[in-house]
Amino acid sequence: MESLGFNLQKEATLKNLTLDVLKSSEIEGEVLNHAQVRSSIARRLGMDIAGLVPSDRNVEGIVDMLIDATQNYTEPLTAERLFRWHTALFPANKYKMTIGAWRTNTKNDPMQVVSGPMGNETVHYQAPDSDRLDTEMQKFLDWFNATDEMLDPVIKAAMAHLWFVAIYPFDDGNGRIGRAIADMQLARADETPYRFYSMSAQIRAERNDYYDILQKTEQSELDLTGWLAWFLQCLDRSISAADNTLALIIKKKKSGILLQESRLTNVRNIC
Repeated sequence: MESLGFNLQKEATLKNLTLDVLKSSEIEGEVLNHAQVRSSIARRLGMDIAGLVPSDRNVEGIVDMLIDATQNYTEPLTAERLFRWHTALFPANKYKMTIGAWRTNTKNDPMQVVSGPMGNETVHYQAPDSDRLDTEMQKFLDWFNATDEMLDPVIKAAMAHLWFVAIYPFDDGNGRIGRAIADMQLARADETPYRFYSMSAQIRAERNDYYDILQKTEQSELDLTGWLAWFLQCLDRSISAADNTLALIIKKKKSGILLQESRLTNVRNIC
């Protein structure tokens, strides 16, 4: 893709960021409007495309977060930046939760991931108490922003996602923010803001396996081996799945070149 020119790279980025936004939301059960997401991303990338439509606040919020994560990937990740992302995700705050700050539950009301009917729930995971969040998140941010020549940057993306969702620092939105953090680290690994594959689209296709391996890892005293293997295999499949997407972009470009050559030929014949 890097050999195909600036415009194709931006078109591929538009397509894959659109998939990232749509599919990351679908993983959480939220369906966004495709045209609104595409238009919002295109405007931020400075692309002049046909069919731009206005976007609602929910779309603008998650687009803001992902654009910031992938286009400004060299900037440090800070608590204030995460608070902005969280605020952008929940512009209306219709559930009256804590927005733009760490959760504030008490020891008597622990943050738990549960399933099953009320009164007979199964607790899959209990996150750290809220009085530990400042310390736990500072450790995470210091590690994420540090340069470690001994740690492969793709492995770091997998570790960052798991570590963030294990802390579970917000009342809601931790999955989407965790995937944005992984995308930010993958952009660092690729050393480019252009996105030629969509990790969230592949995770959406494998959503049940994604939740299963997260749960197993969180219950295993954080043995990362299984999670790392699954993440890398999922990334490999996301890159393979991108072949079809990129092939369509390349085909469209070649068709445009052929059409332009045909028009030039007709002009020459007329002359």
